[in-house]
Amino acid sequence: MEMQWWIWLVFGFGLVVLELVLPTFFILWFGIGAVLVSLIAFLAPSLQLDMQVLLWVVFSSITTLLWFKVFRKKQPDTRWTADSVIGEVGLLTATVSEFQKGRVRFQKPVLGNEEWICVADAEIPSGERVRITAIEGNTARVTRA
Repeated sequence: MEMQWWIWLVFGFGLVVLELVLPTFFILWFGIGAVLVSLIAFLAPSLQLDMQVLLWVVFSSITTLLWFKVFRKKQPDTRWTADSVIGEVGLLTATVSEFQKGRVRFQKPVLGNEEWICVADAEIPSGERVRITAIEGNTARVTRA
């Protein structure tokens, strides 16, 4: 059975359009593979159907692998844990003591917040630099930096 090159081209563009309708970002690579097979089938009209299908599978696999291994940007690891912020230094905006909660502000957000409620074992006046020693729920335990 002989399959015309333009059928692969229509099939490829159909898959690309389907990707626009269903944003799965996976169908696109099969469409690109079909367009590449149409170009090869145009240049080599005697190419058999089984070889065309094999080329389609190979090109689709290669484009998918290239996307996931080479071209796709690595997502930065933004997962923070309480242990990863121990040692961060901030500025105390409200006085803290053993029996009074204070507030500490950080230059960059710590676990999603720039300002935290804090507790300390000793009195620390506002305006002092403090260091996180532990995260206890939604409260930071601090000491002088």
